[in-house]
Amino acid sequence: MTLQSMTGFARYSGTHQNGEVVTHFTWEVRSVNGKGLDVRLRLPQGFEALEHNIRGLVAKSFTRGNMQVSLNVEQNSEGREVLLNHALIEKLLNASQELQTRFGVAPLTLDGLFALRGVLDQPQDTVSEEDQAALKAGVMDGLGSLLQQLQEARELEGAALKRIFEKHVEEIATLTEKARHDPARGVEAIKARLSAQVALLLDASQALDKDKLHAEAAYLATKADIQEELDRLDTHVASARKLLQHGGAIGRKLDFLSQEFNREANTLCAKSNAATITAIGLELKAAVDQFREQIQNLE
Repeated sequence: MTLQSMTGFARYSGTHQNGEVVTHFTWEVRSVNGKGLDVRLRLPQGFEALEHNIRGLVAKSFTRGNMQVSLNVEQNSEGREVLLNHALIEKLLNASQELQTRFGVAPLTLDGLFALRGVLDQPQDTVSEEDQAALKAGVMDGLGSLLQQLQEARELEGAALKRIFEKHVEEIATLTEKARHDPARGVEAIKARLSAQVALLLDASQALDKDKLHAEAAYLATKADIQEELDRLDTHVASARKLLQHGGAIGRKLDFLSQEFNREANTLCAKSNAATITAIGLELKAAVDQFREQIQNLE
């Protein structure tokens, strides 16, 4: 299964003909990041009854994303008679003249007059229920094509995201191995640090017990061991690779893994008793932050 980004755009235009009446319709959908699936619709008058079916069709294809779906419908008006509302025009002209006389308002222009609702009237063709149902069925077929285009667009971006995720996961795996084989974790290096710390304390105060200091230092060294964190990082890396290979709607699962990555990186830095390990831990945190940032775009 492929990955999908939550970001995408698609447009679909179609035509439905009923005798001499030709209806043109255009679907548009914009999708951005979202915690769940949120669909907002903008439908023309007379198509509100399609809302339930539209939401159901979207939910079959997508599980996450904030989507704005709009439909525009226009009928071919060639050959139709245009009627003027003479009574309304007379009232508007009288009102315009009065405003011009009393307040110096600019006179009403022809363009402005025709732009007012109700001045021009274009009789609509009578459409039967069967014809209206056929039109709506055609419009819904167009929605199916629109959502297919959106899915393809989101999958295309999802493929690019997958390569980015794989790169980040490999970086985390590499840093984990780097920490595992860091010379500072070697037995001789640990002994040298402990001896130096004990010697420093003994020089500062002869009253301190040398054996107790060695025991305490050894205990602290054990607490500072990061083997468990490294093992857990290995496990999370394997899980991330498996999810990316399987694909599908894995955004939430990868987000959980990113939190686990971050937890281990923080613990590694906190337990570190060597500058080199701390530096690796900080690099891990940066890689995990980049990984998690990209997850916000994934379904």
